[in-house]
Amino acid sequence: MLYYLFRYLSEFGISGSHIWSYISFRALLTLVTSLIVAAWFGEWFIKYMRRRKLSEEQRDPSIDPFGVDKVGVPTMGGIIIIVATLVPCLLFGRLRNIYMLLMLATVVWFGLLGFWDDYTKMHRSKDGIRPIYKLAAQAIFGLIVGLTLWTSPDAVIRENIKMERQGGMEVVVHKSEPVKSTLTTIPFVKDNNLSYTEACSFLGEWKNAAGWLLFVLVTTFVVMAVSNGANLNDGMDGLCAGNSAVMCLTLGILAYVSSHINMAAYLNIMYVPGSEELVIFLLAFVGALIGFLWYNAYPAQIFMGDTGSLTIGGVIAVTAVIIHKELLIPIICFVFLMESLSVLLQTNYARYGNRRGLKLRVFKRAPIHDTFRVKQLPSDFRVLFNWPKGCWLESKITVRFWIVTIMMCALAIVTLKIR
Repeated sequence: MLYYLFRYLSEFGISGSHIWSYISFRALLTLVTSLIVAAWFGEWFIKYMRRRKLSEEQRDPSIDPFGVDKVGVPTMGGIIIIVATLVPCLLFGRLRNIYMLLMLATVVWFGLLGFWDDYTKMHRSKDGIRPIYKLAAQAIFGLIVGLTLWTSPDAVIRENIKMERQGGMEVVVHKSEPVKSTLTTIPFVKDNNLSYTEACSFLGEWKNAAGWLLFVLVTTFVVMAVSNGANLNDGMDGLCAGNSAVMCLTLGILAYVSSHINMAAYLNIMYVPGSEELVIFLLAFVGALIGFLWYNAYPAQIFMGDTGSLTIGGVIAVTAVIIHKELLIPIICFVFLMESLSVLLQTNYARYGNRRGLKLRVFKRAPIHDTFRVKQLPSDFRVLFNWPKGCWLESKITVRFWIVTIMMCALAIVTLKIR
């Protein structure tokens, strides 16, 4: 809103109004604003939830030995993140930008889905909504994102190409006309553009439609996978919020270089016109996560619940798809990937053991972060990876997971140059 106001004022030559056209200025303003909103609204929201006695059930002490200190802690803290993101984006963002609209829709959609799940846990069933409903909602939104990027005339790129000058020196330029494209980036590969359309070239005249259909399906899978990975990562004070802030900051850097034609040419990556608004959104989201971390750091005053974790996963997934970096997700979201894989391995190995009358486990607990806070399982359990011996303090586990995320996100940025 303020962006359009000051752009209008600049037409009359009012001093200082032109500064609103700078991405750096608006991005930092959204960061500061989201921090302030999260700090102010967070304190009020925690008091409100405590008055209404809306808290998460006591956790199983065999899984969380520190859970005795968490009785009566309010949940649904994701509402703080959502409010602190929406307010600065509505104030400082370009609301006609297709990518900004998609991100705002992502926050609202997954926020409502998570709210439904958290509300059900508190008032109806401690298990929340049925998993099939959650997966269906995630899949539907993934389809919406994929189809929007397919059909919207504003969702275009300018492909990077190499040209040789005299003397054999290569330079990178971008095609003059923006086009609809199914290109995506392959990390660690020199000519690192992969086209879903070319992958379907064996279909002949149908390859273009098949390529876009494949793109929509990949988008849907990425949205579902990352959203559930973030949900599994939310199990300790400050764990998901800290990891996600680093991931979103990394995506903000990738979005900025993708939106800057000179930087995109220098790095030999595709130029995505309009994606600069993702920088505005992501810095608002990072500010909201850091502001929420003020109250969620150990010992937590509030839990984010599915309202926050599902929203976080949706935001990360949709952003990566928009800037054509979805194949970097396993690196950026390495911690989320490990959480998901640990659950899959643990569940299937336990079922295998149950069919044979044995209590088999891959890890002491899953998701993987839980295995570090469990001392040991009863002697009748057989554990493949019985490490560590004993348990770590929750704050130590959280910080070490943050460190892993920082390392992997740094590697994701390095892939821009290492090919």
